Amino acid sequence: MSIIYCKKGGYSLIELMIVVVVLGIIAGLAIPSYMKIQARTKGCEAKGMLKAALVLEKAYLNQHGRYSSSLDEIGFVQVPLVTDHPPGKARYLIAIPVATEDVLRVTATAVVDFDGDGKYSVWTIDQSGNIRESFFGSGTI
Repeated sequence: MSIIYCKKGGYSLIELMIVVVVLGIIAGLAIPSYMKIQARTKGCEAKGMLKAALVLEKAYLNQHGRYSSSLDEIGFVQVPLVTDHPPGKARYLIAIPVATEDVLRVTATAVVDFDGDGKYSVWTIDQSGNIRESFFGSGTI
């Protein structure tokens, strides 16, 4: 009479726990990088809206000899914000803080903190089409 030993395949609890811990470490390292990349890509929305506002401002300048400080006057329609109820699609609030005969500054201010670092992105375009990004502190708008 012979005894047959059958070894069942599978993983022990320790091996499974090690895999879970390693995956957790990898996720912990990857998620912050992903959030920063995601925040950068959302900046494209701001740039597009600023360029559209600049085109409208240039048309207004040609007709009236000065830049306008009103989004309604130039025909810019602010898309409802993601913070509105019901929520819209825009992540940036457009404003015209400076508009004179020869100087223009249009801003796009983030209404949410995309990467969770406590800083809100503010994109600015001037009359020459120069775009730059800055940040302001923590809290909500």
